[in-house]
Amino acid sequence: MPVHWTISHPARLVIAVAKDEIAAQDIEQYFAGVTAEGAMSYRKIFEIAPSAKGLKTESAKMLGERLVYYAQSGQVGPVAIVAPTEESFAQAEAFAKAVTVRRPLRIFREIHEARHWLDAQPAGPVKG
Repeated sequence: MPVHWTISHPARLVIAVAKDEIAAQDIEQYFAGVTAEGAMSYRKIFEIAPSAKGLKTESAKMLGERLVYYAQSGQVGPVAIVAPTEESFAQAEAFAKAVTVRRPLRIFREIHEARHWLDAQPAGPVKG
């Protein structure tokens, strides 16, 4: 699976990494998995590894629009997107511009900067 994620309920944190050949359906599976675990309101780091390829900017935009659907069922937590390459940065920007949900979202080139910013964001409610 090209998108791997872990959820820490005690830390209210989701860490995801997209690598290799990714498609919009892989991101959809991530959204669905995080929602099923009750972690959509948690803080998230989504790293687009340099080896990630295949996701087009238009697909990233569509996924940003799709996130609105998930937000309707509850709070959507802050996300730090790590996009080290020019291509991944463009995809992340397309996604961010399409998200009309009010929540903190920033794009970073380095994981350490992303984590520092994310640690300053509210963690969301505790899973019941």
